[in-house]
Amino acid sequence: MTGTSGTFVGMPAFPKAAHDAVRDTTLRANLKHATHTIRDKRARAVAELDDWAALRDAGKQIKDHTLRHLEHYLVQLEESVTAAGGTVHWAADADEANRIVTRLVRETGESEVVKVKSMATQEIGLNEALEEAGISAYETDLAELIVQLGKDRPSHILVPAIHRNRGEIRDIFAKEMASWGRPAPEGLSDTPAELAEAARLHLREKFLRAKVGVSGANFMVAETGTLVVVESEGNGRMCLTLPETLISVVGIEKIVPTWRDLEVFLQTLPRSSTAERMNPYTSTWTGTTDGDGPQTFHLVLLDNGRTDTLADEVGRQALRCIRCSACLNVCPVYERAGGHAYGSVYPGPIGAILSPQLRGTASEIDASLPYASSLCGACYEVCPVAIDIPEVLVHLRERVVQGGDVTRRGAKVTLKPAKGHAAERAAMRAARWTFTHPGALAAGQRLAARTRRLHPRTLPGPGRAWTATRDLPQVPAESFRDWWQRTGGKDVSA
Repeated sequence: MTGTSGTFVGMPAFPKAAHDAVRDTTLRANLKHATHTIRDKRARAVAELDDWAALRDAGKQIKDHTLRHLEHYLVQLEESVTAAGGTVHWAADADEANRIVTRLVRETGESEVVKVKSMATQEIGLNEALEEAGISAYETDLAELIVQLGKDRPSHILVPAIHRNRGEIRDIFAKEMASWGRPAPEGLSDTPAELAEAARLHLREKFLRAKVGVSGANFMVAETGTLVVVESEGNGRMCLTLPETLISVVGIEKIVPTWRDLEVFLQTLPRSSTAERMNPYTSTWTGTTDGDGPQTFHLVLLDNGRTDTLADEVGRQALRCIRCSACLNVCPVYERAGGHAYGSVYPGPIGAILSPQLRGTASEIDASLPYASSLCGACYEVCPVAIDIPEVLVHLRERVVQGGDVTRRGAKVTLKPAKGHAAERAAMRAARWTFTHPGALAAGQRLAARTRRLHPRTLPGPGRAWTATRDLPQVPAESFRDWWQRTGGKDVSA
C-alpha cells in the first residue's frame, strides 16, 4: 500500500530494506535474469541508430527548454485541451488530485474504473483513495494486474512485477482471480502464453463493462492539446477508447511544445524501455470527438512537488525523465536490492533522485535514498535524456548532510540528517582541515606509513559497518608525496 505522497507505508529506510532484500536468493535471481535480458536487448536496439547521441542531446535540449518556459506551455496546453472539448483541472498535491478524480467518477454514477498503467496515479495513491470512496479501480496492464491481484507493490517502472517468476504468477492467478472477476482457467500452467490468455479473458469483461477509464500520459503536446500513451499490450488502447468518460492524471513536466518535438521521444523511449524500434500501440487523443471514443475527457495536471524540484538548478534535471527505466536495468544496486527497498513508486537510480525532491528529505526513507548508489555512472550513460543522476545524488547528499529548512508547497519542512550523518559531517570537517594544512597532511602520511603493520583489518565503532563488506585499503610504505620528492616523478624502478 502507498500513502498519498507515494511512500510505501511501514517501509524502513533503504539501508535496512536493502540489507533484507539481498538475502532473498529468489528475488536476486529473478532480478538478475530480467535486468540483464532487457539491457542486452536495449543495447542492440540503440546500436542500430547512427544518430543516437544526437537524438539523446535533442531530447535533453527539448526537455530543458520546456522546463525553462513551463508556465507558458502549461497555459497553452490548457487552452488547447479546452478548445478541443476537454476540461482541465489543476492539482497542487496528491490529496487535491485524489479529491478531483473521486468527485469526477462519482458524478458519472459509476462505482468502478479501468486503469491504464500510470506512475502518476501510483504516486498519489489514487487506487487507495478510490477504494475509500467505494470505487473499485482495476489495473489492466499485465504486470500491474499481477501486482494488484497479489496484494503486492510494484518494483520496477516498466515491469512492475519483475520480482515475480512465472510459477509465482500462476499461483497468484489461480488463487486470486476469482475474487476480482473471471477466475483463472482450470489447470493453468506457468507458460507465458497461458498466463497471458488467462489475463486477457479476465480483463476483457472489465473492458466491455466499464464506463470510466483512468490513465496517465507519456507526453502532452502543448500546441494541440494532444495526449500520448505508448504501450505494448493493447490494454491502454481499450481503456482509452471504450469508456464513456476518460480521466487522465499527468505530471506537469510531461509537456512537449510541438508534434515535431514528439518525434524525438518516439524514437528514444521505445528503444530505451522495451528495446523496440517503436511501441506496438501508440495512442493519441485530442479532447473529444462526437461518436468516436470517450465523450467526456478530463485532464488533471499534477504538481505534487514538481515546481519545488524545478526551483533547484541541479536537481531539476530529474524532471526530464521519460520513465523508460533504462537506469534501473544497468544499476548494480537495483539489481541486488530490488525496487521495494526504495520505499517509493519510483525505484532505482531515478527514484533515488526524484522521490526525495518530490517528497522532501524529512523522512528517514527519503533521506536515505541519495545514498542508494555506488555512483558508478552507468545510469547516466544509458539515460536517453542525459540526466546526470550521479551529480544529482551527490547534490542531494549534501542537502541531507547539511540539514536546514526548505519550503515545500507552502509549508516549512526541516531536513533531518539521517542516522550516522553527524559522524560523517565531523569526519568531513576533519578531512577539510587536514587537506588545507599541508604540513599536517605530510606528517600524517609518514606516520601512517611507518605504523602500517600495526593497522587493524577492520575499523572500530561506526566504521565497522564499512569494513564488514569491504577490504580496508593497505597503506603504502611510501606516500606519493615522498616518492615524488625523492624521484622527481621519474620511474626509477625501470
